[in-house]
Amino acid sequence: MATFSGCYTALITPMTPNRQVDYDGLQQLIEFQIKNGVQGILAVGTTGESPTLDWTEHSKVIEKTCQYTQTRCTTIAGTGSNNTQEAIEGTHHAQNAGANAVLLVDPYYNGPSSTEIRREYIEPITSRFPQIQIIPYIIPGRTGTQLLPQDLATLHAQYPNLRCVKEATGDLQNMELTRKLCGPDFDILSGDDDKTYTMITSPAIKASGVISVISNIAPRAITDMVQYSLEDNQEAANIIAQALQPLFNIITVKTTEQTPYGPTVCKARNPLAIKTLMNILGMPSGPCRQPLGKMTPNGLEVILTATRKVHKANPQILQPIANHFGIDIDERLANPKYHEGLSYA
Repeated sequence: MATFSGCYTALITPMTPNRQVDYDGLQQLIEFQIKNGVQGILAVGTTGESPTLDWTEHSKVIEKTCQYTQTRCTTIAGTGSNNTQEAIEGTHHAQNAGANAVLLVDPYYNGPSSTEIRREYIEPITSRFPQIQIIPYIIPGRTGTQLLPQDLATLHAQYPNLRCVKEATGDLQNMELTRKLCGPDFDILSGDDDKTYTMITSPAIKASGVISVISNIAPRAITDMVQYSLEDNQEAANIIAQALQPLFNIITVKTTEQTPYGPTVCKARNPLAIKTLMNILGMPSGPCRQPLGKMTPNGLEVILTATRKVHKANPQILQPIANHFGIDIDERLANPKYHEGLSYA
């Protein structure tokens, strides 16, 4: 069974202006990712707007991703659900489409216990599909539940096709316990871009890579950061991590907005900010599907400020976009015409 090491991009699902899936745009984005060295692509994760794609669309995006990658990189299919039968059907389709692995997010909203997640969700899928890699995705901030390290280790000991986790708890002690219980032959992939460097270089965690959001726009930089970290070239890795920090900070954008009834906090969650930035930069992206909408004007300014800062200090980070899509980064960031319609009036 393959190991998971390096940068895997949690690919956005590009949309046409009327919010239909843009398959031509999908192919362009995949070519951009492969050209810039990523080890794999995750199709239809949360960043790919899995909650708002119906299963027909969901399955077609996975099929097209497998077709477009043409075995040039690892393809991971998001097939998780809060309905085990749905996840089984999605995994069966992904395996037939040619995916190398599937990502199973913890069941959201109905909130089973860790024991139930193991016995009633991960086990039925892992045992039924022994030829495909199973990657649990642990993100309690979105799901309201969590597969615990003890149950993860139990699964890993029992099933050869479960040897990796996407870890987005934000809890370093939880990650350390996962490493302790699952052993050295288990891959921990960061689910938080800003924690990747720490997770890889920590002797108690020893993560092997990341499933990244920011690699949608900076695949070469994220890939280099991960590779330097794995090679224990901490100085080079840290330089890139620091350079990317302003972009890491806009995966979720929090602003204070004024209303006639007092101030409110607006939290624009992934993938809204990254799709907005991709639109600014002239990449295939399109709008998010409702109920996600637009940035506030304050949120849009946060995105522009962060990106301008990165581009001014380290223009090589965004240069691959200019090269691949034939655009002028400075013009895109400076000219208001490229920002029109991306925020609420």
